[in-house]
Amino acid sequence: MDWEPLLHLVRSKLEQDSAESRTDSHRLFHGRGHCYPGFDRVCVDSYQPALLVTLFDRYEDEGGLVTQLWTLAEPFGYRGLAVQRRYEQRAPIVWEAGAPVEELFARRGNLRFPLTFDRQNVGFFLDIEPGRRWLEQQVQAKAGQVENLKLLNLFAFTCAFSVVARAAGELEVLNIDLNKGVLKRGQINHQLNQLSTKGIRYLARDALREFKRYDRSGPFQLAVVDPPTRQKGAFDVETNYAKLLEKLPACLANEADLLLVLNSPAHTEADFREMIAAANSGYKVIERLPQNPDFPDSDPNAALKMLHVRFERA
Repeated sequence: MDWEPLLHLVRSKLEQDSAESRTDSHRLFHGRGHCYPGFDRVCVDSYQPALLVTLFDRYEDEGGLVTQLWTLAEPFGYRGLAVQRRYEQRAPIVWEAGAPVEELFARRGNLRFPLTFDRQNVGFFLDIEPGRRWLEQQVQAKAGQVENLKLLNLFAFTCAFSVVARAAGELEVLNIDLNKGVLKRGQINHQLNQLSTKGIRYLARDALREFKRYDRSGPFQLAVVDPPTRQKGAFDVETNYAKLLEKLPACLANEADLLLVLNSPAHTEADFREMIAAANSGYKVIERLPQNPDFPDSDPNAALKMLHVRFERA
């Protein structure tokens, strides 16, 4: 297989990174946006000094891709290249060039987030960076001006939003996720970055079904809602997202800013806006955040949808 079109794009990104001294973790090649015919099932991520290649389908000459990518990457200071084959059972990640990198981190400015290459999700989502920047700006604007500023972080995963918020200013954060394990990793993320954990809470709860077990922790002036598209037996955006948005105002301040996220290609932006408007008359969509430029998509409606929504109680 001729990998040269993909390699050309990766080469250009590596050269640009080197010229700009860019060390932040980011995507070097995004095939899943269907902008590069023939490479729709390939992604390449930079977690300096590690490179991660993700294959969502079987390709001819995968070994050739690994060899040529490593030839490109090694001169730029990368020490190891790993491959995840999502088409295989349990989607193992295997080091296939260079040497294994023992201490792996996603890097965002001065912040570090430990990664786990022994699990399907490594622990940090690169595509939602515009949402993290939005939250950072919101906290910087509100901290010191809003008394007792609070953030509700639903479907918190490893709590990257919480880390970014705490690094940006003083506030309280309630992180909610069903999985105790990822919340524990969220605590580690705060500690690793030497951030105060005062006022940072972690609750293993079902965001929808156990709403009454955390709703009185507000009122929250900020909220991030970033659910999985489908989590078996727990949450499905098709049937559950609207119900959660209907409940949410009960724990919000009279005025609040929300980041509502939808990662479902089957739902358009118009569908999402309609769902929000129907859930409560106090919701007003301010804007759709721009896509992460590292994640080009031929269809904006299929791409990750991040909406800044303002809530005002009637």
